[in-house]
Formats: sequence, C-alpha cells, structure tokens
Amino acid sequence: MMNRHILKNIKVIAFDCDGVMFDTINTNKVYYNFILKNFNMPEMTKEQLAYVHMHTAHESICHLFKTSTITKEVLLYCKDLDYSQFFKYMEIEPFLKPLLKKLQGRYKTAIATNRTDTMVPILIKHNIAEYFDIVITAMDVKHPKPAPDPLIKILDHFKIKPENLIYIGDSKLDEAAALSAGVVFAAYRNHPLKADFHITSLREFKEIFDL
Repeated sequence: MMNRHILKNIKVIAFDCDGVMFDTINTNKVYYNFILKNFNMPEMTKEQLAYVHMHTAHESICHLFKTSTITKEVLLYCKDLDYSQFFKYMEIEPFLKPLLKKLQGRYKTAIATNRTDTMVPILIKHNIAEYFDIVITAMDVKHPKPAPDPLIKILDHFKIKPENLIYIGDSKLDEAAALSAGVVFAAYRNHPLKADFHITSLREFKEIFDL
C-alpha cells in the first residue's frame, strides 16, 4: 500500500490507455493481424503481440514489417484504415467511469498514451472525453514512452512538481517513463514492475483516495 504522506501531495491523476483504461489486447491482436493478412503476412507471434500492445502504431508496423520492403506502403494503408471498426473489441475497465466521476472537482485528470489519432475517438465513443483535462498522445511529444516526455508535458501543463502527479500504467514502458519523470507510479495488474504501489482494479483508488 502506498505511504499516506505521498497521497497528500497528489493533484493530478494520469492514466495509460491500453491495459489500464481499456483491455485492448484482443483489439490489438485483431487490428494488426487484419493488416498483416492484407499484405499476405502470417499472424503475430506472442512476442510480437506483446510488443505492439505497448508501442506506438508506427513503431509496431515497423517492427512487424522489419524484414519487408513495403513498410512505407503499409504505413500509408494504416493511415486510411478506419479504426472505428475495431472499437467493438475494446473492453472498458469496469470501474473507470465511476472513478472518473468521483475524481471530478477533486483532482485534475490526464492521459499519457502511446496511441495517436485513435485516442480521442475512443474517448468520444465511450462518452468519457469530458472527464479528462488533458490528453497526451504519441503525436504530442517528440519522444513517446518509454521517454518521460508525455508525463513532463502533463507536469508543465498543470505547472506542478513530479510528486504532485500519479501515473497509472501496466507496462515496462510506463514504468520507465514514470521513473524518468520522477512521478508517483501505480502499477496496474503487473506486480513485477517497480512502483510506489500496485493495484489490480481501478476500484482500489476509491479507497486509496477516500473518494
């Protein structure tokens, strides 16, 4: 459990998207396999799925097609691909909406994700865009996670110190970004990560912050 003295300094709560706000492992599997099939490539391995689940779309495509000469063609194809057809495979964290409602008026909220232009449409689709004060995607920074840039941008936006921000993430990239930025880190369903505390559900935040 997190030390209570750390909680007293928190002013902003930031979320990662994939694996925290939404269970998107199946979404990413369907999406990237759809692309691979279109270019007559085999489906992803478990290792490849783990990679694309954490990295940006651009990094993921380059990784999946690293032995191919058509990477640029694939990137152009993805740019025109309607991602909304994959929304149905996303599963929202059961306690996300209730938590966001409780946080309103008490804490500022943010998103730091390696997603790009799909993030805002996802928020709109699930009617939760209004609950976030700022959304930082890979398009908004020079260096996405694992670099600390997304979190530093949030710190600058709110003009706060690292100890005033808690970031909820589930991957090594989130861990690295949080450690580099010096913010408080809450590891979600990934106990091996080095974090200030670990949670298995967003429901736990209601108790942690006495909401």
